Amino acid sequence: MEIEDYKVPALTRIGHVHLKVADLERALDFYCGLLGFEVMARYGTQAAFISAGGYHHHIGLNTWYSQGAPAASQHGVGLFHTAILYPTRKDLATILNRLLKAEYPLSGASDHGVSEALYLNDPDNNGVELYWDRPKELWNMLPDGTVEMYTKSLNLTGLLSELRS
Repeated sequence: MEIEDYKVPALTRIGHVHLKVADLERALDFYCGLLGFEVMARYGTQAAFISAGGYHHHIGLNTWYSQGAPAASQHGVGLFHTAILYPTRKDLATILNRLLKAEYPLSGASDHGVSEALYLNDPDNNGVELYWDRPKELWNMLPDGTVEMYTKSLNLTGLLSELRS
């Protein structure tokens, strides 16, 4: 049987990510206490659903199979990172400033041409990318019609200067 070509509809979005965590309260401290997500629903001590702006949930957290489990292996199969898109560069600068004040370690910070990103790990060693997209009209297009993307060091001082505007 041959399957015909198919493309996902252009307006399709990733609705949410659901993470297995070892300690629900510790995960909530990170995602809500530090990053600022809101709890939308809790299921006892085993699960919580959190969001930005009142959506039913962007991130689900549960301990159903992972209560007390060791942190995720950086070199194993699984989630590389969850990417959280901020609406503006100033919003990204605000969360960077918050992370710096909390002395929460970054694992990286990159300028990708189309976006600027901060990288860190949650308490269960799941990768987290916090980023904003540059407006599409600022993207560099290559002669073959593809988008030029790269990984360069992000100027954190320059990013933080957004807070003075």
